[in-house]
Amino acid sequence: MIELCNVSKTFQTDHAEVEAVRNVSLNIEKGDIFGIIGLSGAGKSTLVRCINFLEVPTSGEVKFKGTSLASLSKKELLETRRKISMIFQSFNLLSQRTALKNVCYPLEIAGVPKKEAEKKARELLSVVGLEDRVNSYPAQLSGGQKQRVAIARALATDPEVLLCDEATSALDPNTTRSILDLLKNINETMGVTIIVITHEMKVVEQICTKVAVLDRGTVAETGPVREIFLAPQSQIARELILPKSAAVAEVRGGPVIRLVFDGQSSFEPVISNLSLECHAAVNILGADTKNIGGKAYGQILLQLPADEGSCVRIRNYLTGRNIKFEEAEA
Repeated sequence: MIELCNVSKTFQTDHAEVEAVRNVSLNIEKGDIFGIIGLSGAGKSTLVRCINFLEVPTSGEVKFKGTSLASLSKKELLETRRKISMIFQSFNLLSQRTALKNVCYPLEIAGVPKKEAEKKARELLSVVGLEDRVNSYPAQLSGGQKQRVAIARALATDPEVLLCDEATSALDPNTTRSILDLLKNINETMGVTIIVITHEMKVVEQICTKVAVLDRGTVAETGPVREIFLAPQSQIARELILPKSAAVAEVRGGPVIRLVFDGQSSFEPVISNLSLECHAAVNILGADTKNIGGKAYGQILLQLPADEGSCVRIRNYLTGRNIKFEEAEA
């Protein structure tokens, strides 16, 4: 549905040129929930604005349903942008308008009659769970409610693609989960392709089917979320999936390995059994595991003992039980 071909974007500052995005090529298919993740300054927001031509790429090509956006007239581009809606971290609601009137706003611009616009806005506010707040102003709404209004407004033009630029970064964890669940439901029930820009791996894990990892304006790696999560190939992906804490960095001792759980029974005490059978103590440096349907998914970072004999026994133990692991850095 959306194809980026060697897209680059350069900004001219007073002192130098800044290449925010460099030769990015991605293919986002209809129905995807596609994550674009990276640290601050990686070029995520610039890239997403290139997707709908709010930022015109310096070079390269952006195609929507096979048509290059650069080939469109101004009127055609405006029509296309109605099919590629966008929500933001800061909500961008009009403070002097109620929730209903905020959702009506893009319909008014499109020339939809008032009664028809209000009917559709009420339906969309019901979709996002705010049918009882239609007459509330933004100042009377919580952060999660404001974002729900923003989502309803973005859906008003019947978009085929929804761009979410750090849409949950200003929200608490519980509200974030509810907003992500809402977006996933919109994807499944309305068939809207969703592109999620974020710096949080947990957001990608919860909602996305595919992910591209950006590092200083370039794509470090891309693929299905499960594959990237279980076996990250780039250093930046490793840092995002299992970031190192200051405490971990100060640990000194034996080698470090990363255990990957991709469906083992969550009831099996893997670390306890490992220590007992190998007669060796290990140090857990970091962990991010989930119990999904009685199966364990995620990873654990372990520091092994300093003596080589214990390390060999542990590696043989893990290999014999088909537990994936790889060498890592402390």
